[in-house]
Amino acid sequence: MIASAGLLIHLADGTRVSADEFDGDEQTMLPVAVVQDDSSRAIASENEVPNDNVDIDQWVNDMFGAAAANLSAVVFYEVEVGGVRFTLVIVWLIVAAVFFTASFRFVNIWGLPQGLRIVQGDYSNSDAPGEISHFQALCTALSGTVGIGNIGAMAYAIAYGGPGVLFWLIVAGFFGMTTKFVECTLGVKYRRQNADGSVSGGPMYFLERGFAERGMMRIGKFLGGFYAIGMVVGCLGVGNMFQSNQAYSQFVVVTGGPNSFFVDKGWLFGLITALVLGLVIIGGIKSIAKVTSKLVPLMAVLYCVFAVIIIVMNIQYVPTAILWVFRDAFHPRAVSGGMVGIIMIGFQRALFSNEAGLGSASVAHSAVKTQHPVTEGLVATIGPFLDTIVICSLTSMCIITSMVAVSDFQSTIPGGGENLAMGIQLTSAAFERNISWSPYLIAVAAMLFALSTMISWSYYGAKAWTYLVGEGTAKTNVFNFVFCVFAALGCMVQLGPVIEISDALIYLICVPNIIGLYVLGPAVKRDLDDYFDAVRNGEITGSHTKKNH
Repeated sequence: MIASAGLLIHLADGTRVSADEFDGDEQTMLPVAVVQDDSSRAIASENEVPNDNVDIDQWVNDMFGAAAANLSAVVFYEVEVGGVRFTLVIVWLIVAAVFFTASFRFVNIWGLPQGLRIVQGDYSNSDAPGEISHFQALCTALSGTVGIGNIGAMAYAIAYGGPGVLFWLIVAGFFGMTTKFVECTLGVKYRRQNADGSVSGGPMYFLERGFAERGMMRIGKFLGGFYAIGMVVGCLGVGNMFQSNQAYSQFVVVTGGPNSFFVDKGWLFGLITALVLGLVIIGGIKSIAKVTSKLVPLMAVLYCVFAVIIIVMNIQYVPTAILWVFRDAFHPRAVSGGMVGIIMIGFQRALFSNEAGLGSASVAHSAVKTQHPVTEGLVATIGPFLDTIVICSLTSMCIITSMVAVSDFQSTIPGGGENLAMGIQLTSAAFERNISWSPYLIAVAAMLFALSTMISWSYYGAKAWTYLVGEGTAKTNVFNFVFCVFAALGCMVQLGPVIEISDALIYLICVPNIIGLYVLGPAVKRDLDDYFDAVRNGEITGSHTKKNH
């Protein structure tokens, strides 16, 4: 247990709680990072060195922790207005999502049916440039976003902000669909076709190439390089070590908890995880897509089916639960800052879940086989819809109906569900109230979600790496090897400042990404109009010669 005064625990969704408020079993209590706050951190002088009486490991950890805390404080800088604390990086993402939704005339509504037709195989052409189908690209991107946050962090958000969080989460997911459309269209539009037939795309490429077209080559290269560096470092933490750490924790739960054979054998689980991960990612995007196109639908459907069963078993509590959602959305009682405060919680949870605005998903979508970049942008809108509006909503309703049925439901969980690890327990308890063996299902789901996230983020990191050092099988394999090593280490070491830094860098890269969307957005709008004009004129039809799922 962590009980040191003056420590802040930095959770996966960017929130922080004091160590005194963070309670739970060590095997399930897995914060993203533990950092000292300013009141207790000793700032070493430039000339200070460890002496014989100081533990060198602790000294290095303290120094590294101070740097991590400072970086995190900059990235997640907050301002207080009228008693409400605004995280500026979240405001940056919210403003962009609302702006693009209005600018593109709510393409997330009228374009979604076309996206569904495309992902089903209509308009597909297996001879088009690219490596994978629309369906495979969507599954790979979803693999990177659908994760333990859908289970644990959603429960945490409700425990902290109340049922009304769900309403604003859905609103945020709705606006995030358009951000995904713009960034994924640009990912395909400015992708690079490599000599071996593979493709490379993502924000680093559309920043460099798109800005070069507008006479801003140096700015584009700087922003692209900045994005790539942030992605390479960040993916090793939140997209890898944190995920393997959580997978190991849930595996211990499934295999006996404190009595599990694996309780003190993180190294063994880490080795197995690294080997499985290596077998998948060594084959590149085609191998990754084959796995994710089977794993993601399977785990998502199973989780959603069981969630629906739980909701149906609580059907008598659903009307009251819905009433609570709308009541607390506009008249919140569980959070400071009133309505604005709960809006921030809902938007923050949604954006951290579906990653709209980070640009990461555009790396996967860039590999699609298509001659029309807009088609993949339309497919990409499905991602936030499924991840946030469907899966997160189902998790929320399972918890809220349990809150209606049992007045002191939250009090049955240590910490009331008000941190990520306890959030997973809260979701598990909501399922267990109706199906006694469901905690094992939740643990397995969390483990699979973590594994699938690692698979996709390995590809994101590899593409950012080759952007920096150049294309080549050997160069890609070097990164893949390092990624697998870090996956194993995630099961064995205290993550602390490593995750703090990677977490901060992942969300820092939304700055160059959103700048790119603002600058290049008008070109996407023209492409969108041209595409639908061609569809209406019959120049593009739903028929295809080789159906390619």
